[in-house]
Formats: sequence, C-alpha cells, structure tokens
Amino acid sequence: MTPRVPPATDNRPDDGAGLLLPVPDEDGAPFWEYAARGELRIQACDDCGALRFPPRPCCPHCQSFASRWQKMSGRGRIWSYVLPHPPLLPAYAALPGYNAIVVELAEAPRIRLVGNLVTAADAPLNSVAPARLRIGAPVKAAFHTLPEGMTVPRWLLERP
Repeated sequence: MTPRVPPATDNRPDDGAGLLLPVPDEDGAPFWEYAARGELRIQACDDCGALRFPPRPCCPHCQSFASRWQKMSGRGRIWSYVLPHPPLLPAYAALPGYNAIVVELAEAPRIRLVGNLVTAADAPLNSVAPARLRIGAPVKAAFHTLPEGMTVPRWLLERP
C-alpha cells in the first residue's frame, strides 16, 4: 500500500522537524543572531563598504579584516529556483511540491541567498504552488523559528 502524500495545498503548520539545519560558523554566527531578531543583515567591509556573502574574515576587494553587519530591506527578486524531485530525505518527501529559491537582494544584486518561497513565515514549505514561481518575481524576507530554536529566513511574494 502506498502511503498517502498530502497535496501541495495542505496548510498544516510546518514544525520543521527533520529538516536540514544551517550550521553557523564563527564568521556567519551574527547572520543567524540577527535573523533570530527578524533582521536581514549582510556583512560589509568597514574600509571599502563592499557587501559580502557568505561571511568571511577578510574583504575579497581590499583585504581588510574590519567589518560590520549592514541591515538590508529584506526585499529582492527570485534569481533562480528548483523543485526537488525524489529521492528525498524523509522530512522533505512528506512535502511534495516544495521549492528552493535563490534570491538576489534589492540593494546588492550580486548577493544571493537561498531559501524557500512560502505564503507566510510559518507556512509549510509546499504552501506556494509550483506554477506561481517566476524568475524576477519580487519577494520579501520573513523569518521562521524552527522547533530546534534556529530562525531561518524564508521568502514571501511581494504581490501574492
């Protein structure tokens, strides 16, 4: 007997159990601390002002070790996306039709973040129908705290 798989329109709360979690390192820890406060911040060089992601100790433009965390608007556009297909990890297999998107930030189009497009910060990963995904669609950041306590950025369509 084949197990029943919920449809992509299933709006049960997403508790995040069993999903892969980011592993913060020393350079990236502030990104996750700001996310826990509901802020999207990107590392910037204190000397030349260049934004950089992923975070690292040295500026690739001027080689300075001085940095700060610049607050971003949280707005961007879908640069790319994928709809994963089986075989999947068990926690993801229970969410057919989920997406993974790459977002270019409005203030820094060369900075791209990976996440999921959802209908609300706490909505299931498969809450947006795959047919609604479009390259260039405007999105804004939302933050979801997983049961393990980590807060991750997710993305909402600006014009639902």
